[in-house]
Order: sequence, then C-alpha cells, then structure tokens
Amino acid sequence: MMAKIKTKIDKDNELGARRQLLEELFQDFHRSRVQIYWMNFTRGIFFGFGTLLGGTVLVAFTIWILGLFDTLPYIGEYIRNIINSLTMK
Repeated sequence: MMAKIKTKIDKDNELGARRQLLEELFQDFHRSRVQIYWMNFTRGIFFGFGTLLGGTVLVAFTIWILGLFDTLPYIGEYIRNIINSLTMK
C-alpha cells in the first residue's frame, strides 16, 4: 500500500516538474504579450493569404480540367455551363 502511494507521489512530482519546466521555457521564449500577439497576427495574415492562394489555384485547376472534357457528348453542354458560371462569361 505504501509503495503505491510513494509511486503516485513520485509520478505527480515528476509531472509537476515537467509542467513547471515547460512554463519556464515558454516564459523565456515569449517575454511580452505584445510579442505573442504580433506573432499570432502575422501567422494569421500568412495563413489567410495561403488559403486564398491555394483556393484560387484549386479553382483554376478545376476549370482547366473541366475544359478538357467539354467536347464529350451528353455532358459537354453541362460542363460548359459549369465553366461559364465559374468564369462569369
């Protein structure tokens, strides 16, 4: 019974020490909240720009692929309608 309690205390102490070490490392790396906010702001700007750029490339690629199949019988007219609605012609 005492061995289990000692093991539990040792484990809790180790976890507490690890948590404290991580908090100290975080505080050393980010000394001010302004620095953290600025880093998150710039990350958000780049994430938004990357999403916009990726979406644009994906839509352009989709239109290009659909354009390859617009001469097929039966579905060619349907594909032309899709392309026209995406390109607003």
